Amino acid sequence: MAAETARRRVRHASPRPTDAERRNAAAALQRALDRRDNGGETGH
Repeated sequence: MAAETARRRVRHASPRPTDAERRNAAAALQRALDRRDNGGETGH
């Protein structure tokens, strides 16, 4: 079954994100991680 799943998985080629998009995604990821980790920067 694992081989069947691996065979179906297809990576869709997408244009490379711009630098601004990458920074925005990184910032969003950091905010999400901060919220998970003891309330993040505010330390709630």
